[in-house]
Amino acid sequence: MTAKTISVQCAVAVDQAYTYLVPDGMEARPGDIVVVPLGPREALGCVWNEPADDVNPARLRAVTGRIDVPPLDPKLKEFVDWVAKYTLAERGMVLKMVLRSSDVLAAEKPVTGVVWHGEVPERMTPARIRVLEHLREQSVWPKSALADVSGVSPGVVDGLIEAGVLERTDLTLRPVIKAPDAGHGVNDLNDAQSEAAELISEKVRAGDFSVSLLDGVTGSGKTEVYFEAIAEALREGRQALVLLPEIALTQDFLERFARRFGAAPGEWHSGVSGRARARVWQGVASGDVRVVAGARSALFLPFADLGLIVVDEEHDPAFKQDDRVIYNARDMAVKRGHIGGFPVILSSATPSVESRANADAGRYLHVKLPERFGGAAMPGVKLLDMRSDGPERGQFIAPSLTAAIAKACEAGQQSLVFLNRRGYAPLTLCRRCGFRFECPQCTAWLVEHRFRRKLMCHHCGHERPVPETCPNCQAPDSLVACGPGVERIAEELVSLFPDQRVAVLSSDLVPGIRAMRTLLAEIAQGHADIVIGTQLVAKGHNFPLMSVVGVIDADVALQSADPRAAERTFQILSQVVGRAGRDGTPAQAFIQTYVPENPVLKAIVAGDREAFYERELDARRKAGMPPFGRLAALIVSGKDRNAVQAYAKQLRYSAPRVAETEILGPAEAPIAMIRGRYRMRLLARSARHVDLSGIVRNWLENGPKPTGGMRVQVDIDPVSFL
Repeated sequence: MTAKTISVQCAVAVDQAYTYLVPDGMEARPGDIVVVPLGPREALGCVWNEPADDVNPARLRAVTGRIDVPPLDPKLKEFVDWVAKYTLAERGMVLKMVLRSSDVLAAEKPVTGVVWHGEVPERMTPARIRVLEHLREQSVWPKSALADVSGVSPGVVDGLIEAGVLERTDLTLRPVIKAPDAGHGVNDLNDAQSEAAELISEKVRAGDFSVSLLDGVTGSGKTEVYFEAIAEALREGRQALVLLPEIALTQDFLERFARRFGAAPGEWHSGVSGRARARVWQGVASGDVRVVAGARSALFLPFADLGLIVVDEEHDPAFKQDDRVIYNARDMAVKRGHIGGFPVILSSATPSVESRANADAGRYLHVKLPERFGGAAMPGVKLLDMRSDGPERGQFIAPSLTAAIAKACEAGQQSLVFLNRRGYAPLTLCRRCGFRFECPQCTAWLVEHRFRRKLMCHHCGHERPVPETCPNCQAPDSLVACGPGVERIAEELVSLFPDQRVAVLSSDLVPGIRAMRTLLAEIAQGHADIVIGTQLVAKGHNFPLMSVVGVIDADVALQSADPRAAERTFQILSQVVGRAGRDGTPAQAFIQTYVPENPVLKAIVAGDREAFYERELDARRKAGMPPFGRLAALIVSGKDRNAVQAYAKQLRYSAPRVAETEILGPAEAPIAMIRGRYRMRLLARSARHVDLSGIVRNWLENGPKPTGGMRVQVDIDPVSFL
């Protein structure tokens, strides 16, 4: 008999499938998850569609085992292939995002439990009495837990089992995710919401690929609208996925989902325990888990029958992954819908310029919600010119904003002060000799975190205690903080309002996801009067009592050379302003600026979204920038600066000459060194219809190869330009 062979794509950094023998008695079909020997270790892999190499079976190694989970759907494998090809990542690394780890795939270990039906043993002891007392409160217990809570040895429980008083039972945990009910808790929608819900629900019923841009102002009820699309998918017997940029911070979303569907969705993000993630993975693969709400990595879950993807806050840069496999989950969600033949919904109050262009061109259905739910008005917005209306020297909050906060406190309302800068101060220097604290591994200043008495680098994590004297001139008490971070703003507000409750929302100050969710819930319930926050506060949170919003240093992002600076500023300021007045209370927002004539700020004040998009799209069109052109960034990095520069120039000169394509650079990256590695950037720019991924792939395959520890990182469709 001819030995049976299969091709297996291993979930490691390789871009090809390897051929293995199938042992006698084992079935291995395309899509099956297997364990195979790879070098000196074992690796997870998937039986791929590629024909096995024509190799002498005597030279092949055999598959070690097959994992007892459903095989991967052919369309998911096609998606893995496409993502790898588009992003220039190794196919095995994309597959790894699907398979995760052996812990996710492993069957749960059986948990032995005991059950009591009420019989009493003939012989009673103090130990047995304690066990039975706990069984009266709860008749079924894991065996070890019952012994622990009763303060007895496991032998006491075993004795009751032998006496026939208790019975053993299998308590192996199952996915504790109740099935959502499409007919539970249906929301009362206004006319605009009902019309929008019907438009996108019709796309779900049609069961074909489509993309709908759900474009509604903050507080317009977009979530309730796409809930109806999810309900339609459930009625059709399909699964649904909701991608959120900060799933760990969106307890409010999970609670709203549970009110609408009578059950919470499966959660998938870094804050979920390994065992719980395994249950979600296996429940998704079996079809038992019907809806998942997750971070960007949830896009690669092996759904049995995925029928809808919703990308909430689709404009958010958190959907871009910047290491290993570099991808934008929003764009990949659209591609997964295209391959799977089902609809995708992109939802935002401030759509990305790319999505807006696609809607204008008719490639996406543009569904609009122009007004807030319940007739609530958007906050009025006022620019505070810091050149004439700024605070006293050494202070950072303008008098007009201070007065508005005081008035809100008197009325029992909340205020939000936004500054997208963590820590106490972005720069610390010596007033005597001018010494500045710089990260030894990055071209970045160390940020003072006064609450923790640390100087920290926000790029590599390097930190050091704040010294008592200048390390350069040894002058005592000479260090001065320059510029504000949220901690410094909090210090100023506590000084101005000593009787008010002040809360600081910053990722480095709140110890973990549960603590962050608790703090957000307390703020929403009115347990804080003044909230100071970074970009965390801009992401979809609902604070009913918020009536004043103040923005500190609104000009910082606008001064950046980033070609997306205007878009980012418009989005984040619009989102922050939208936190106020959501319950119908009249609200006011104040934006502190030194350039009140800036068109982005003027559009926000006027509430004229169309003016911003028209201007930004026109500028992008003239410059050939996305969405009217395509970009790919190549970042060359290494330990030796001269070697990095020399190799980057060689790479540039080896670039292929292709029509409607140009190569810019190399140039030193804005952050020229990170983690001790020097960085040079090249940028490839092409017309929209050009296969830029293919051009870059051909360039790297035929160009000079990096040596001496140098690396080339490719970012197709870059979001960050640092």
